[in-house]
Amino acid sequence: MSDRKHDEKEEEKHDEKHDQEEKNWDEKWRRDPVNAAAWAAIFIWAGLVLLADNLRLFVRFERLDAWAIILIGAGLIVLVEVAVRLLVPAYRRPVVGSIIFGIILLALGTGNIIGWGAIWPVVLIAFGVIILARGFLPRR
Repeated sequence: MSDRKHDEKEEEKHDEKHDQEEKNWDEKWRRDPVNAAAWAAIFIWAGLVLLADNLRLFVRFERLDAWAIILIGAGLIVLVEVAVRLLVPAYRRPVVGSIIFGIILLALGTGNIIGWGAIWPVVLIAFGVIILARGFLPRR
């Protein structure tokens, strides 16, 4: 009989923990609609570009690859998310990681179009500027 009560208590704890994790996941997306909107926009952008590629709308542009366009668009979307976070106080959060992620996506997308010899030095310069700005600008 004692084992049964113990098992029931363990099951209740597990159910409560599972419910709490589910609530946390839902609350996270409700509390941060900017992140949810950015990821939704990235998926929609990727779908539109792949659809256009399958319909052969990029045939005229020899140097444009669908994945390069997807990466460039995703990088721009991430950087727009950063701008929203910096401009709207209600959605302000740390953005350095998002800036770096957006720059990397842009670099990967433009690397084959412009050339890697020009892209990586620009990326390194951008990272250096970010590090300097983070070190010298006041924290909010």
